[in-house]
Amino acid sequence: MTPAEAVAQARQGRLLPVYIVAGEERLLRDEVVAELRGAALAGGVAAFNEDRFTAGEVDVDAVVAAARTVPMMAARRFVLVRGAERWEASEGDASPFDRLAEYAAAAADTTCLVIVAAKLDGRRKLASMARKKGFVVSCDAIDARALPGWIVERFAAKGHAVDRDVAELLAALVGPQLSSVDDAVERLSLYAGPGAPVDEAAVGACVARVRTGTNWAMVDAVVERDLGRALRALADAYDHRDRGLPLLGALAWSIRQLARFQAAAAQGASVEEAARVAGAYQPFKARELASRARALRPKEVERWLLVLAETDLALKSSRRPADAILEDMLVRLCRAERAQREASRVIGTRRTI
Repeated sequence: MTPAEAVAQARQGRLLPVYIVAGEERLLRDEVVAELRGAALAGGVAAFNEDRFTAGEVDVDAVVAAARTVPMMAARRFVLVRGAERWEASEGDASPFDRLAEYAAAAADTTCLVIVAAKLDGRRKLASMARKKGFVVSCDAIDARALPGWIVERFAAKGHAVDRDVAELLAALVGPQLSSVDDAVERLSLYAGPGAPVDEAAVGACVARVRTGTNWAMVDAVVERDLGRALRALADAYDHRDRGLPLLGALAWSIRQLARFQAAAAQGASVEEAARVAGAYQPFKARELASRARALRPKEVERWLLVLAETDLALKSSRRPADAILEDMLVRLCRAERAQREASRVIGTRRTI
């Protein structure tokens, strides 16, 4: 089941006796566990009806004994086991997972046993049983394409409206880890105030020293092959403390909007329709996107995306100064596609000779 389905079960009071909460996304795991705990201990005294264990630090029999204990002045007990992947090294008849599978086959309905793991071997009897009976909660990382939608839902839950393009910008700046994204959403919620919409200005002021106006100024300078203006925009927005990664993310967001607009327009979409596909919903943004898209060949935009991807890798792995890497990026972006092909051809000829 999904984390949302597990949370819905908890809020409706329809708890299963056993849950396996597994996946690499810790924020989702923690939220599911919190909801299950709250539902299991509702109306009871937590001090008498809760046990928490860490795999590898306790014998599995102690976990099973706690799960089989009768609740005291409550409807249920809550038993939590974290770090279950630490038991993966156990093999044979003594495997803790086999013992837990035995318990799950005849689990006490007065206990909610929650087993948490970042990763669990799907070949285990417990894992296959969990899939068959539907008590595994998959907390996998959210796909990059789905992250903006998750951000929109997160803001909506806090009472804030946010445009899709702003959500995409935030995803580019602080994603893909949900804990970082959620922290940014919380800060923006406090910054905007109750019920207020969250816009690009709020993201620039509260999350990173990046303005979308600066991004587009840099894009426009690159379109016009004006390296001097592009470098000045970079100098104004660059922050050495983050190695320019938020700036690069915002720039990539802008270029991806152009790419999506061009792809939609090539399929016959109107300016307004193509802008919506790109994530721009306001009329003036649609006109600006259309103007920039007309000034560029789609192949050139593809080349830019490749340069941005290579720059991202260099910023995260190279020992070179980050500002120098970003300046080289702008030089490559401003270089005309034809000139770059000619330079590559000359270099190839020299190597042949």
